[in-house]
Amino acid sequence: QVQLVESGGGLVQPGGSLRLSCAASGFTFSIVPMRWYRRAPGKEREFVAHISGNGGTTNYADSVKGRFTISRDNAKSTVFLQMNSLKPEDTAVYYCTAASQYWGQGTQVTVSS
Repeated sequence: QVQLVESGGGLVQPGGSLRLSCAASGFTFSIVPMRWYRRAPGKEREFVAHISGNGGTTNYADSVKGRFTISRDNAKSTVFLQMNSLKPEDTAVYYCTAASQYWGQGTQVTVSS
């Protein structure tokens, strides 16, 4: 069955960096667009970043543009989210999704001094 397993979250100071990973299995990874979403405490889930199956197209929420980078390794069926210049408002549970149809369990990112 389809599985998406996120990792790489944690506690980081403002201005710091984290790299999230999402390992996928159970489907043909290389043809499926992947996305990252996040849900902050008390807020609705929001889109963060998108990458096409071949990695040639990426899109970002305005709030993370220029700070976050989405990438993928189709040989390893893994999608990444490199997060730089982190702000307290980036604190959230981050989820990866396969075409917004299958979802991982999420990984907590906390940005605090």
